[in-house]
Amino acid sequence: MLSNMMRRLPLAILALASVSINSQPAAAQSVVNCADRTKVVEFLARQYDEKQTAVGFVNPKAVMELYAADNGTWTLIITDVSGRSCVILAGKSWESIIPVGPKA
Repeated sequence: MLSNMMRRLPLAILALASVSINSQPAAAQSVVNCADRTKVVEFLARQYDEKQTAVGFVNPKAVMELYAADNGTWTLIITDVSGRSCVILAGKSWESIIPVGPKA
């Protein structure tokens, strides 16, 4: 059951992100935390000591990247083909889990 939930987690995150981003009025969209990917990555490293932990292909025009720090902070960003990255979610208490046993 946990295995199925972990497989569906990226889809749930993307669905949540698309709903939350698209539900804002046009004036509010300019407030979204977006910048050039290099600046976002530098900020996450400098401010939170976060490093890239995972990356996933969203579609031909975007990738999802997860940054996490040893202290448990984490940030999920989406980067488009132009190099623009937007912070989608962030939180605390990130824990990397090493899979054990056979694959499901």
